Amino acid sequence: MNDLNDKFANLGAENAPGQEVRQGADDLKSLMRGDVLPGTPVDFSHGDVDAFAPTPGAREAWEDGFGRGGSQAYTEYRGDAAIRDALAHRLAAFTGAPVDPVDELIITPGTQGALFLALGAVVDQGTKVAIMEPDYFANRKLVRFFGGEIMPVTLSYQDTSDETGPDMAELEAAFRDGAKVLVFSTPNNPTGVVFSKETITRIAALAAEHGATVIVDQLYSRLLYDGEPYTHLRACGTRPDNLITIMGPSKTESLSGFRLGVAFGAAHLIERMEKLQAIVSLRAAGYSQAALTTWFAEPDGWLADRIAQHQAIRDDLLAIFRQAGLPTATPQAGSYLFPQLPELVVAPETFVRLLRIQSGVTVTPGSEFAPHTASSVRLNFSQDRTAAVAAAHRIVEMVERYRA
Repeated sequence: MNDLNDKFANLGAENAPGQEVRQGADDLKSLMRGDVLPGTPVDFSHGDVDAFAPTPGAREAWEDGFGRGGSQAYTEYRGDAAIRDALAHRLAAFTGAPVDPVDELIITPGTQGALFLALGAVVDQGTKVAIMEPDYFANRKLVRFFGGEIMPVTLSYQDTSDETGPDMAELEAAFRDGAKVLVFSTPNNPTGVVFSKETITRIAALAAEHGATVIVDQLYSRLLYDGEPYTHLRACGTRPDNLITIMGPSKTESLSGFRLGVAFGAAHLIERMEKLQAIVSLRAAGYSQAALTTWFAEPDGWLADRIAQHQAIRDDLLAIFRQAGLPTATPQAGSYLFPQLPELVVAPETFVRLLRIQSGVTVTPGSEFAPHTASSVRLNFSQDRTAAVAAAHRIVEMVERYRA
């Protein structure tokens, strides 16, 4: 029973978006300094779909799916065949390699669902899995849940680093030491690092050489700043046979509420994922799948405008944190900032709770993303610009209030 308890305890849902309501204030009262700061509450643990409206036409597409009734509500487990066919063409054009809509593509309940299915398809008791640190918090949690062994690979992300990206010597050593799976995100969550063409090409070659499975999360690969180049691993000349790419319209396109994701790649792995999805959720929500008809079909200029809006918020917040002396890497893509806190009189996790209670600002503790980044916090800056700037100033004020 203890082992089963530990298995679920390791999933730790306390810091997931929306879970802060479970965290009471009574045990923090003795640590509080100063009064509550005035200002509009801002939840940086997720993007604000009110500040950035969903893709144009998404609601109408959903309503059309609803109008089709059972034929849309009860799609095959992999998702509506016509929608998958259209997506396969669009994803192939975007990533630079063909996608078979029948055998190589599955629609999932969000990219989180895709990640669960993908890792569940390849990780078993004792499977060695290479994981970037820091990287998306669910990677480590799911590997442990499925019984895998984590083999950490250091990710350099600060602007002061000689070169950002994973330590390739550590990754190669992980493969030599038996890592059979590699899971990572690019653009990286939480830092916004985009892996260079040289890095992606080397990862693809190493994985192929060692017969490893690669699961790559490309959720933010459309939200690139300053003309940042992007290399799709699946388009590399030499790449592993067992490759799954995960994408979705939940972030850049503000369709989080529809819970939609896609995974595409090796047919036998997609088949395993379908079998697992048939047990977990049957399918992605049928009516919601219809909203995918708007993905990669936005009006001209829509994506460029959304990128420009996010970059303006990114630059505002970077200026605030850097002026306050908080080291903060410049995200090359995505909507996350990962500032580092100074030494405080309270533990970083306690500061995160105090920040929410005293300033109305919710962030995600850095310990969610790697053991060695506990002194950082993650902010999703896809927010109302004015509210985000004001909240960033309150974070700085709280840092000064609790600085050691």
